[in-house]
Formats: sequence, C-alpha cells, structure tokens
Amino acid sequence: MNAMPILAWARTPVAPVGGALAACAPHELAAPLVARLLADAGLPAGAVDAVVLGNALGAGGNPARVLALAAGLPERTPAITLDSQCCAGLDAITHACGLLALGQAQVVLAGGAEGWSRAPLRMRRPLQAGALPVPYEQPAFTPWPARDPDMLQAAHDGARRLGLSRSAQDAYALASHARGLAARAEMAAEIVPLRGLAYDAYPRTLSAARVARMPAVAGASAADGTDCSLSTVAVSPRADGAALLLLATPAACKRLGLSPRAHWRGAASVGGAPESPMLCAVDAARAAQERSGWRLDALDALELHDAFAVQGLAFCRAFSLPHEAINRGGGGLARGHPIGASGAIALVRVLAQLDGRARAQARTLRGVACIAGAGGLGTAAWVEVGAC
Repeated sequence: MNAMPILAWARTPVAPVGGALAACAPHELAAPLVARLLADAGLPAGAVDAVVLGNALGAGGNPARVLALAAGLPERTPAITLDSQCCAGLDAITHACGLLALGQAQVVLAGGAEGWSRAPLRMRRPLQAGALPVPYEQPAFTPWPARDPDMLQAAHDGARRLGLSRSAQDAYALASHARGLAARAEMAAEIVPLRGLAYDAYPRTLSAARVARMPAVAGASAADGTDCSLSTVAVSPRADGAALLLLATPAACKRLGLSPRAHWRGAASVGGAPESPMLCAVDAARAAQERSGWRLDALDALELHDAFAVQGLAFCRAFSLPHEAINRGGGGLARGHPIGASGAIALVRVLAQLDGRARAQARTLRGVACIAGAGGLGTAAWVEVGAC
C-alpha cells in the first residue's frame, strides 16, 4: 500500500472515569476534534468522504455515524464503527487508509472515542422464563472460558511468569507519571481542551514511599518467591477520551492544494495467545519492525499503550530497550485507558513528538505506535513526519 498523507491530528485530554469528561458520550468527545482538524487543514466539512471510529464500549449502535452528524458533516457521509477492543482506535486508522488506497474515499477522518463514564450497563438475557438478567462487565473474547482471563488476571499471571517484581512495576509507574507531568506543556498543541480540562488529568507527583504503601490489586509470587503483585499505581485507570487523524490520498492533496504534515507508512495487526493478551503488542511491534525495515531501537518516537506496568516492562525486555525509550511523555499507565481511543491517542502522541523536531531539524523522522487488545490481538502503525 502506498504511503497515505496525514493532514492533521488532535486528541482530547484524558480523564479518569467520573472525572471532568464524565458527562460526554463518544460523539461529544470527538466532535470538537473534527472542527479542529478541518480548521487546521483548511477544509470544509463537505470535503470529508467517510468517518471510521474505534469504540469498544458502545454496546452496538454506530457511534461513528452519530459523530459525523453531530460534527456537521453532510448526511451523505458514510460512517463505520470498528470494535477490536483496545486496538480499535489504531485499527480504525488502518481501515481508513484501506478505503483511501482502494479509491473508496479521498478524505477520511479516523481514530477512536470512548466515553467509559457513559458506557451502557451490560446484562445477559436469561435462558429460562421468569429468570432475571445477569449483569456482566467483560464480554467473552474467546469461545473457551479457561483461555479468556480477566485483563487484571492476565497481567497478574504475566508478572508471575516473567518474574516482574512489584518494585520494578512501581518504579516503572513512578517514571511514567513523572514524564507525563514534565511533558504537560509540550502536549498542549495536540490537545483540544474540553469541559474546562486542557491536559491529561491523571499524571501526578508520587513518591516511592507512597507507592510502596498502595494496596495490591492482584497478588502473585514468582517461582523463586519474588513478590510480583500488582499495586494500584501499576494499572492504568479506566478513562474517557478521543483522538482523530485527518487523512487523504496523494491525488486529493494535489487537487485541493494541501500540504501533508506526515505520512502513514503501514500497519500490522496480529493475533496471539488469548490468555496473554498484553504480549501481543510485542508481536505487533516485531511485525512492524520486519515489514517496515525500521529498527525499534533507532526510531525517533516509540509509543506503547501500557495498560499495565507489566506490559511496559515485558515490551522493553523483549526488545532490549531502556524504559525511557518508550512513552517519552508518559504512557497509558499515567494517562488512563479510554479503551477504543487508546491506540489512536498513542499515534497522535508519536506524530506530535515528531512534528516540531522534524521542522526544526529539517529532516524526516520516524515513529511507531503499538497496542495490545483483549482476546489476544496486537496492532502497530508506523509513520514518517517531515520532508517525506
């Protein structure tokens, strides 16, 4: 597939469930982003040929269509909602590039939006007449209950199997929060303020002593007796947020006189062991490295949505990377996890990091965003920013 021009990108701040964005449905999170992207590109709403939106908690319906209408796009604009859980936002962008490559569209808005605070309550219909519906939190991601662990349980099992101590997890989380706070001013350009919030709400100043006192949310010990339990700070909080990209074909850029700010170069979606979903980001990153020919340790930006500290540690170990090589502005562990939007947010973070540096240095910079999803899925995308 040919490289696809990226005209603009933006995201909302991310806020924990029940916080500043708690009243927002997915379309209310994403509609201000549409206005920002069209203004940045100098395009009217009528220029958009399609909307592709990742969403994991909408419980059916078509949030992408609701977004298209709420954002003032023409009624003729088709809209597709994609659900691959945590991978949905990044997969939606890949799908949008497919539409462009196939000639089905010339200009597309794509990304993810998740209003976890407004997610519908889930219940299963009873099998017998007169029985009560059964509420549930997580749907089935495999046909085999024994291979379909709760995500916290999967992280707990991974920590024990890989021997990742609580102290290492807590140190990783502390560094993530510190980077998130340090990058707050830098992130302002990529964030569209919403409901009075202009920055990610969750990153905070933490001390090692305070973190050591935090309760364990899952207990585990490695075979050698190492404490591998997961503390509160080592798990990303449930969150609300959205991120979108505006993409176009090279022909559309020429016809409309548009100058791309970056290029989408490719993506890899892979499957892996359902009981070890967090490791699927490693598989996706390996596929990205092989298909792109870009070494992960030579990238100018590398974002992993780390829903758990265990995941970040395992990723860095797999590629022999120092922890500071990923998520230089703090990752999902410090921001929070708006499931269907998290992958798109990671890609916006890559683009934003590279943009200013590429212009200042007058050269092309490369970056990768990757994420794992429930059920054993992984997605990675690679982009270039600059004179590409």
